[in-house]
Amino acid sequence: MIIVGICGASGSGKSTLAREIKDSLSCNAVIIGQDCYYRNHAYLPFEERQKINYDAPEVFDYDELRADMQLLEAGMPITKKGYDYSNHCRADSEELIQPPDVVILEGIHVFHDARLMEKMSLKVYMHVDIDICLLRRIERDIVERGRTIDNIGKQYMATVKPMYEEYISKYIRKADFAVMHGGHNRLAIDAISAYISAELWKQKVEAERIKAVKAD
Repeated sequence: MIIVGICGASGSGKSTLAREIKDSLSCNAVIIGQDCYYRNHAYLPFEERQKINYDAPEVFDYDELRADMQLLEAGMPITKKGYDYSNHCRADSEELIQPPDVVILEGIHVFHDARLMEKMSLKVYMHVDIDICLLRRIERDIVERGRTIDNIGKQYMATVKPMYEEYISKYIRKADFAVMHGGHNRLAIDAISAYISAELWKQKVEAERIKAVKAD
């Protein structure tokens, strides 16, 4: 199994790039969003949940995410995790994700945990102007998450921008390469897909070699 990490600011096109890569592959691939692994604060009153800094790296459960990656690598299924953005709480399901050939892991802090990064065969950073990211975030949060302009603006100034400057902008140093112009960059999609296909082929050849050695 190959794990590809896609990191970048909120609104940079991570999810779009992940979908484009998945659609371009002929193998079995799944997309897992880091947002689904927010720590569960359902025990807190809604007013308190609203005050949490959801753009900080420590708000994610890296142990749970890493454990799920280990299960998939071992050929075992995992339950599908989810998150309710309107109520600020986890929304996991009993739906199973079967072990795929490729996991595309995307999120604003997927490069924060060194143990998780060690599992990635390829690390991609979305290098997009932060103003463009803000405009995309406004549109997404209004349409998909039922938020207001006032709420989005306050959150951006209080947490999004500071966390971008302190952490997310610096993750580019950990990437294998950066993608410009958002998630529809065709050259980047083709290059990443070609790399994944080549790595899967190498894994298949190595597995057949080991099988032949054991048979002898």
